[in-house]
Amino acid sequence: MELIRDIHARRRRESRPAISFEFFPPKTDEGERNLFEKTLPALMAIRPDYSSVTYGAGGSTRDKTLSIVERIQREQRLTCMAHLTCVGSTRDMLQNVLDDAARRGIRNILALRGDPPPGTHEWVKVEGGFEYSWELVRFIREVGGFGIGVAGFPEGHIACVEGREVDWQRLKFKVDQGADFIITQLFFDNADFFRFTDHLRNQLGSQVTVIPGILPVLSGSQLKKFTTLCGARIPEPMLRRLNEIGDDEEAAIAYGIEYAAAQCRELLDRGVTGLHFYCLNKARSTVEVVSRLAL
Repeated sequence: MELIRDIHARRRRESRPAISFEFFPPKTDEGERNLFEKTLPALMAIRPDYSSVTYGAGGSTRDKTLSIVERIQREQRLTCMAHLTCVGSTRDMLQNVLDDAARRGIRNILALRGDPPPGTHEWVKVEGGFEYSWELVRFIREVGGFGIGVAGFPEGHIACVEGREVDWQRLKFKVDQGADFIITQLFFDNADFFRFTDHLRNQLGSQVTVIPGILPVLSGSQLKKFTTLCGARIPEPMLRRLNEIGDDEEAAIAYGIEYAAAQCRELLDRGVTGLHFYCLNKARSTVEVVSRLAL
């Protein structure tokens, strides 16, 4: 399996964007069967470059995440990245996770601070653990052998009360600890992404690869839930159209595909080197978007 930084370097040489998808560990056996028997085969038809698997709140899916990443790499021969958070873990516990990942042939880690465990609202550092994601990045780099990604927020992190530019300065510091690339949180106004990347490059001097995270919307209610959790802004025309669509699921999916395809086309025209799709363990919308882009 390749390092993701090498995949992006190769695609840049070929003048072709890298395409990737994010999955979450299914909660049921049926969900896992659907992922491996339906979703993944459909997505593999559009020749993705790599994928990633999330880490449940509070680190609740650690073993599941690693086993799914390992299985995707083994069965699909597709490079897959495991998410890893600081939540509820000491340094020794994180070392054990990394050792386990290495034994499974996992070479790429997305290093995150993570959300508090379910039922809690405040972040509490574990004794012997890390408080910030930059510490996790530095630790993984010191361990060695992994490609490292981090999360970026085009509108600023919801928890950063000092403002987005302070958040971006902290992101630059995090990258400097040893990250290879940034994958962004979902966003729906490309102006936010361009402002973010321009600031990183022109004000902070960072040339790190930034990969936009794209969510093809499935419904208005879903979108409002996600944006409430992450602090992303819904552009007024988008919100108005989704309100008009209401509970018409097919119309919402069609609009989500249309919107995401237009969003991706502009991003590609402005030179992004990859697109990372939050596919929510479903294939239809992402496959249609990539097909429309004629990649």
